[in-house]
Amino acid sequence: MTKSELEKKTEKHPGHSEHHSHSVEHHHGEAHQHSHHDGKTHAGAWHSEHHSQGGEHHHGEAHHAGHSYEGEHPANDNPIHHDVKSHSELGIEPSGDASQQNPLPVELPKADEKFIEAYFISDGPLEARVTIRKSAAHLKTYSLDTPKLEEGTSVFLDDIKTALLKKITISTQEVLNIRMADSLKSRFFEMSKTMVRESMPQMDEHDLAAISQRLVQDMLGLGNLEYLLHDDQIEEICVNGGGLPVWVYHKKHAWLCTDIRMESDSQIWNYASSISRGVGRQINTQTPLLDAYLSTGDRVNSTLFPISYFGNTITIRKFARKPWTITDYIKAKTISSEVAALLWLATQYEMNVIVSGGTGAGKTSLLNVLSMFIPPNQRIISIEQTREINLPSHMQWVPLVVREPTNEGTGGVSMLDLMVNSLRMRPDRMIVGEIRRAEEAQVLFEAMHTGHSVYATLHAETVSETVKRLSNPPINIPSVMMESLHLVVAMFRDRRSGQRRVYEVGEIIPTDREGVEDSVIYRWRPYTDEIVAAEQGVRLMENLRAYTNMREEDITSDLVDKQLVIDWMVKNNINTVDGVGEVMSSYYDDPGVVLKAAGKK
Repeated sequence: MTKSELEKKTEKHPGHSEHHSHSVEHHHGEAHQHSHHDGKTHAGAWHSEHHSQGGEHHHGEAHHAGHSYEGEHPANDNPIHHDVKSHSELGIEPSGDASQQNPLPVELPKADEKFIEAYFISDGPLEARVTIRKSAAHLKTYSLDTPKLEEGTSVFLDDIKTALLKKITISTQEVLNIRMADSLKSRFFEMSKTMVRESMPQMDEHDLAAISQRLVQDMLGLGNLEYLLHDDQIEEICVNGGGLPVWVYHKKHAWLCTDIRMESDSQIWNYASSISRGVGRQINTQTPLLDAYLSTGDRVNSTLFPISYFGNTITIRKFARKPWTITDYIKAKTISSEVAALLWLATQYEMNVIVSGGTGAGKTSLLNVLSMFIPPNQRIISIEQTREINLPSHMQWVPLVVREPTNEGTGGVSMLDLMVNSLRMRPDRMIVGEIRRAEEAQVLFEAMHTGHSVYATLHAETVSETVKRLSNPPINIPSVMMESLHLVVAMFRDRRSGQRRVYEVGEIIPTDREGVEDSVIYRWRPYTDEIVAAEQGVRLMENLRAYTNMREEDITSDLVDKQLVIDWMVKNNINTVDGVGEVMSSYYDDPGVVLKAAGKK
């Protein structure tokens, strides 16, 4: 089959597939789709919705897993969310509906589209098909085909929703405690299955589970945004206003315009209010800005009209479901095993490290990777704005998270508060998510100066820029305290390809002129895509000799051993947090056993 024939076939039957996995590969002109659904589907219960603008279906009709594909836009009932008022009820009189104020509405292309790829995503038993295309205007689009209930079944489920709210008692703690969200959803799911089974005993188990999950999405979730939260290829979800298309940032394709639209600003406010209640906050006309997080750890920001002129917004930055490990970083060529071995050695022997870089360069991910090198007999305190660090389960780790103040300005716990408090918690290692203010940097360097091993991130593009930013206003760390910092690792993100690389590894060297200077040990060469040695490490080696009683040949031998272990983990694809943690723990207990497994003679 030629590529053009495949594209015609895909456009004609985009949802018809037999698949054994949730991905559709578009490789060398052929696409393979295999199905694992061979059971019967409840007649008349489901068809599929394509979220195209104006309800038009780009693909014609198709069939997938027993569901026919049509182009209706669903009604997103959300009875559990309440107290949502219109702008007029709140005394706000905009010049018109906020969703209609955009003078240049984004139109999804409808002609001359080029198929790029397709794959499947699932939210439990609910499955949706993602199709990515490029228009003649070179705008990439993200189309989502989701199962949709037939009209009769939808009416029946509206009654089920009402009955569920009467039957299930939701405590105040469950509403206000985001950590109980999963257990609440589980209760709703099981009760939904029971009630639907009683009314429709002929329905098969798969459809029963799918309908129950749909109820959970509508009543406790974010509707069709739940599918986007389950797409591992998406890093960012942006709702820009009622009636406007939702945009997503795709790992492979960057920004994509989706065919999902929020029905109104009220629906967006509804979702934002639900999220805010889960973390004990509010969003309203008096406090129109919200910073929060979901039960999955995903960061959420929301704004209300008229602060955001085109309507209410929600921005979700997704938290990695599988944290990065050193194995993943080496496979992605973000770092070399030689540099990783050096950073492992520095981490093991308590050198202070700052990871710098621009936005989205992978600073926190590298910080998480380095934290796995910490010996297991250490007490670790992490301090973050939103929790992203994820350490092996066997470690003694206490994660602390900032709390925003209430509307009355009380109850807030800042990064500075947590950093000062953590010094009283007997930490061996401190991990700080990001240094933003001079006061935070002062406490951080005071911790270094008093003998604590500290790891943190900072916004700066290079090692030199990191030193300049720390030693000059507004942060202005005195040079005598700057000497406590040993290494700076600068991260880099290629703005064209999106690739992340360790750009520089540099050490901080005290000088006789009452100051410090930086020396780059390793540097990334963009033309060969390699990280190469630049200068010989001076201070690092001196500190290792002084604090470990190791000779230079011992240090070199240890680096070779560590590189061997790292390469062995890559070869054997040991890429989970606990998997890497287990190797580290075994190495610190008996290096010879691990080195023998890694092939050292």
